[in-house]
Amino acid sequence: MSQVEFCISCGAGLVEEGSVTFKCPNCGEEVIGRCRHCREMGIKYTCPKCGYEGP
Repeated sequence: MSQVEFCISCGAGLVEEGSVTFKCPNCGEEVIGRCRHCREMGIKYTCPKCGYEGP
């Protein structure tokens, strides 16, 4: 998996505990980074490759 350093939703660095990276659940190609805050708040993100939207 390629290295992702920032949250796709808010742009925060993925440095705190609870931050994650994962492959897009739709296309499986783009790596998504999410900070703890955006994950807990359920803030939407959009895959830049396929347009999939997820919380």
